[in-house]
Formats: sequence, structure tokens, C-alpha cells
Amino acid sequence: PLPARALAERSQPDAALQLLGLLQRDARFIDFVEEDIKRFSDADIGAAARLVHEGCRATLREHFTIRPVRDEAEGSRVTLQEGFDASAIRLTGNVVGKAPFSGNISHRGWRVEEVRLPKLAESHNAKVIAPAEVEL
Repeated sequence: PLPARALAERSQPDAALQLLGLLQRDARFIDFVEEDIKRFSDADIGAAARLVHEGCRATLREHFTIRPVRDEAEGSRVTLQEGFDASAIRLTGNVVGKAPFSGNISHRGWRVEEVRLPKLAESHNAKVIAPAEVEL
């Protein structure tokens, strides 16, 4: 039997590269984005996008718990009091003065509650997000 490799949590840049690798593995995300789609029909692109969407969605759900920032439905009227979390809420439109602000939710936002990226072997090169394939 081979000796067990040491596992380690990676730095933030490595975690981002790992996520790209997972999206490529499960959804062929990089292949899709890097493809020159001008020569394909809208129907062909739509069919490919469905597969990429399905794979990306599965990957995100497997490795992250993502929830809306706001619970109210889009279009709901809200009032933001002084001291609201400006990192979680972006004001758009005619922004003048100071809180309280009243407006309509145009997007509920997203936040990550939990991250479940797999640990990698110390020897793993995170910059290789998809190895080249050589068929023999």
C-alpha cells in the first residue's frame, strides 16, 4: 500500500483555483466559456448551457451552502436604518443623503453560510485546474 499523503487546507487563492477545477470537472465550465460560440446556433448553445448549468448548480450545492441575503421577495418595499450592513446591501438608483433609506428590493443577494471544499494532497498543483488528457 502507498503511504497516505498529508492533506492540508489551502490558501484562499488555491481555494478559488480548486473551485474552478471542480466547475470544470463537473460542468466543463472552462471549456464552455473558452469556446468560440459564434459558429454555433442558438439551439446548440442553449443545449450546452443547460448541461453547464446543471453541472455548476450541482457543484455549488455540493460544496457550499448559499442563502439569500434578504428574505423578502424581490419587489418588496423595505426601509434600511442607519448602520445597515453596506457589505451585504448595495444601494442603487438615486442615492442621496443618509439612512434611513426606503426602496424596493431588486435582487435579494447571496451569501455563503458554509464551505465544504475537499482537502487536497500537499503535492497538488492548484494552478492546474484541468489536466491535459492524452488518449493512448
